[in-house]
Amino acid sequence: MAKRAKVRKTPKRVKKVVKAKRPAKRRPAVRRVKKPAKKAAKRAAKAGELIMFHGNECPHCRDMDPLVNHLEKELKVVVKKLEVWHDPVNAAKLQKIDVGLCGGVPFFWNTKSKKYICGAVDYGTLKDWAKGK
Repeated sequence: MAKRAKVRKTPKRVKKVVKAKRPAKRRPAVRRVKKPAKKAAKRAAKAGELIMFHGNECPHCRDMDPLVNHLEKELKVVVKKLEVWHDPVNAAKLQKIDVGLCGGVPFFWNTKSKKYICGAVDYGTLKDWAKGK
């Protein structure tokens, strides 16, 4: 028979440390983060889709870009920008919508109100178009 090794059991000594209770830390108020993309998408669904057909090298389209960006921020809408000079798919979409209306770019189309703008315009006209007026 083999001898078994003796295992000494030592008692565990546990020290209890009593800590004084600290006052609870004030947590900052939880702020809800607004999700503008979701809200904008819902508004766009209600308002229809706003489309800007443009050309990359078009000077009139470039003039309209800051106005469109300002419109998106102010009304919290999304204007879908489709380049037509170098993209035949977008050019076909423009030809389908623009039947004797404009014939050039920039061309703005509101799918809900069926209102359109041909060429560069001032901000007030652009805003009325986006609202469907």
